[in-house]
Amino acid sequence: QVQLVESGGGLVQAGGSLRLSCAASGRTFRDYAMGWFRQAPGKEREFVASISWRGENYADSVKGRFSISRDNAKNTVYLQMNSLKPEDTAVYYCAARFEGSSGYVYWGRGTQVTVSS
Repeated sequence: QVQLVESGGGLVQAGGSLRLSCAASGRTFRDYAMGWFRQAPGKEREFVASISWRGENYADSVKGRFSISRDNAKNTVYLQMNSLKPEDTAVYYCAARFEGSSGYVYWGRGTQVTVSS
C-alpha cells in the first residue's frame, strides 16, 4: 500500500511558477513509476507528466513549461510548473503505478492550482 500526499498548490498569476510535491509512504517508492494528472472544473481528469525507468513523459500542453522529477531518498516526486497559464487551473493529482504496468493504482487527494489572468 502506498499513500500519496500532494502539496504546493495555490494561487498564482499567469506567467508565474509553482512547484508541487507529492510525498509517498512506504519503503518501495523506487519500484513505482509516478505521474501527475489534473482535472479542471467540468472536464475529465487528464495526464500531465510521468517519470519511470524509461524516462519522462509530458502532455503536449505542458511540454517545455513543466518538469517532473523525483527524489527516491525522500520518497517524493515533484512537478515544477513554469510559465503558467489560466488554462492550467485545475486540481492536480499525484499517482503511482508499478514499473512496467500501465494502470495507476494509487492516487493522492489532489492540490488546487489556480492561475489568474
